[in-house]
Amino acid sequence: MRSRWAVVWALCGVVALVQTLVWGGLGGAVIATGSSVLSTVVTLFGVLSVWAWRRGSRRGRSRTEQLTEAQEALALMVTRQWRDEARLRQLFDVAPLPVLWSDARPAGLGAVPPPIGGTVVCRADRLDEPAVVFRRLGRRRLVVLGGAGSGKSTFAVVLALSLLENREPGEPVPVLLSAASFDPREGARDWLRRRIAAEYPALTDADAYGPSAIEDLLTGHRVLPVIDGLDELPPAARTKALEALNDTYDTFAPLVVTCRTEAYVAAVPAAGPLAGAAVVEPAPVDAAEAVELLRAARPSSWDGVADAMAREPQGPLAEALSSPLMVALARTVYADGAADPAELRGFRTRQAVEDHLLDALVPAVYARARRQDPGADRPWSPESAHRHLAYLAAAMERGRVYDLAWWRLHGWVPPLSRTWARTALWTCVLLGLTLLGYAVSGGVPGLPARDRDAAFGYALGVAVALPCGCGVAAWWAGRRGAAGAHGWPGIVLAAACGGAAFAVPDVAFGRVDQEPHWYVVGCVAVVGFAFLLVFRTAGLPVPPRLPSRGALTTRHWRQRLPRAVAVFAGTTVLTGAALRLYALVVMEQGASSGAPGQPAAELPWSSGLTMGAVLGAVQAVLHWVRSTTSTDDPITPASAVRADRLVTLVGAGLGALVVTLPLAIVAVLRAGSPAGGRGAADVLVTVVVLLLGMGPTGLVLALAASSWPHYTVARLVAAARGRLPWRLQAFLADAHRLGVLRQTGPVYQFRHARLQQRMARHGTPPRQRTAAERSAVPFHR
Repeated sequence: MRSRWAVVWALCGVVALVQTLVWGGLGGAVIATGSSVLSTVVTLFGVLSVWAWRRGSRRGRSRTEQLTEAQEALALMVTRQWRDEARLRQLFDVAPLPVLWSDARPAGLGAVPPPIGGTVVCRADRLDEPAVVFRRLGRRRLVVLGGAGSGKSTFAVVLALSLLENREPGEPVPVLLSAASFDPREGARDWLRRRIAAEYPALTDADAYGPSAIEDLLTGHRVLPVIDGLDELPPAARTKALEALNDTYDTFAPLVVTCRTEAYVAAVPAAGPLAGAAVVEPAPVDAAEAVELLRAARPSSWDGVADAMAREPQGPLAEALSSPLMVALARTVYADGAADPAELRGFRTRQAVEDHLLDALVPAVYARARRQDPGADRPWSPESAHRHLAYLAAAMERGRVYDLAWWRLHGWVPPLSRTWARTALWTCVLLGLTLLGYAVSGGVPGLPARDRDAAFGYALGVAVALPCGCGVAAWWAGRRGAAGAHGWPGIVLAAACGGAAFAVPDVAFGRVDQEPHWYVVGCVAVVGFAFLLVFRTAGLPVPPRLPSRGALTTRHWRQRLPRAVAVFAGTTVLTGAALRLYALVVMEQGASSGAPGQPAAELPWSSGLTMGAVLGAVQAVLHWVRSTTSTDDPITPASAVRADRLVTLVGAGLGALVVTLPLAIVAVLRAGSPAGGRGAADVLVTVVVLLLGMGPTGLVLALAASSWPHYTVARLVAAARGRLPWRLQAFLADAHRLGVLRQTGPVYQFRHARLQQRMARHGTPPRQRTAAERSAVPFHR
């Protein structure tokens, strides 16, 4: 911390000396030179003070009591989240299906894994046994293997709930994470930290839990990552993930991984087995237990199926119902009298039975929901619901993803999937809003003719500046990845390019009264600075990798208020100094070249501070919104959409103000000078015109840097084409309640990967056969 303050004072001294030599040699008055030196030094000191303070707090460590509070808060959030999810997945049914898990050593695993010391019965109504068996393991590391639909995800949920139900003081908190989001370019620790922060953003609250809570929880083995679905990664990424867990994650840290047996065995030769982990696999479901479970609700309907399975214990129906997934699907599809389970006897192969159950799930649950609650607000029919889900499944299959992340929906829609198309779309939006703003301002009484004529020139300027800024931003973000997408180098580069491009139409059409190079410098200084403020506030104008988080709350206001004041002060001083430098360099040079510019001495320092105060308040408000989170409710896709929408709307409104103020202040100063000769009424009109004409630029730049606008456009385009419902989040939440989708933090997944694959390849809803057709056709061919 002391070294940072030493850097602050050293830089201020060097800059003061350089400023005195440089500005003193320009021939200006002593007062002007002194004020410029003072303003620059104060600016640098204010900005670097904020940097030193914020960097120091960000790089500090969380205290022991903060880590304890963070761990307990995480345990509470995980418990509430997965108890609700287990209920929706029907894991707490009156008679859940018992699945036995025991030691396994498939061929190709190499060394003998440590034993678990017995058989584990996986039942959500018996949460004592899984935790006891897991705690007996030396390193508390476990690999859960099995075939498709064998209940690996269910085992992971039950194990997590078992550990939470009987959690001992200080014991690691199990956190279920989907392996489908693993990025091979990341290390295991970086990925775990990013995923925990995304699914439990309350832990990133530095005021409550310190700046390094997630990192320290992982380092101190206070978190038990339960990574579900390693097989959902492509083979190469799967191997990289297993290598990362062995090479970059503590081999003595507790860990649970689920994966299909064949996928895990295929990855072991290159990556090695998970170090120190026991391995378990399930036993096939007993046919008699499966039938008894199915007969619990409708005994007479399943008598024929029970007789057929008794006659053919190795038949296709018995083989299909040896999978927990198929038993659960059969129980759901034939839960009432709408369909007769006797039709299952007509299938000749196990694959045919499974395909039928997968195909029948969506129509069955939606038709049952409509019958049971006909007055519910559910505008989609079973057929349209099946079609919408099939579209989602097909798009996810094309992208080879299993997470339905709403902020990536724009990648499925052609107008938003390519950089040039997004840039063209936002440019058209900006041009329309700009011309509309100037058209509205044309009705303002007393508007000078020269301000009316500025509409066309400004529209041309933004038509060139926005694509240039967006293109550079997209190039930088793609080159640097997520880590550099919001860094200063890319922001400065994109802002400077946008400001320079703004001057191109005026220079090309000869509408510049002063030397062109000074006009370009002026545009970079003013327009580029306005772009810079918007980019720093909202981010680069590219779809972000993750949605924004934030809330309007007064939690920890005593800790947040000094930081907001620091942001306000730093932005105030920086903005005032930027305007002062603009006056000293650009306007002074323009005046010396014979152009009607404003002398530096007539640009008061107080005007810049006034503008800086407004901009500082804008930055402080947005920083406050972005840095606040809530632990009241676990994060869901709908809550993530609402949080990002809040931050987007606040940022867009503030962006419209931010991008207008620099030019507005310059225009006011010029108008109020002797050369301008305009009164207060004219100045007010000028400000209104600039706000209506330039405000859309900041608004569009802020929208282009957020997830919610891209998601909104994408879902509206897909809905207009009939591929998705208009109320997409309500539709997804309904599918989650009906058991078609499952939820993991802010993303949805299909109930099972096989359901997603089946719907993607066979998207047409199956026609429901009548009773006469079922009796007339003995087999499905």
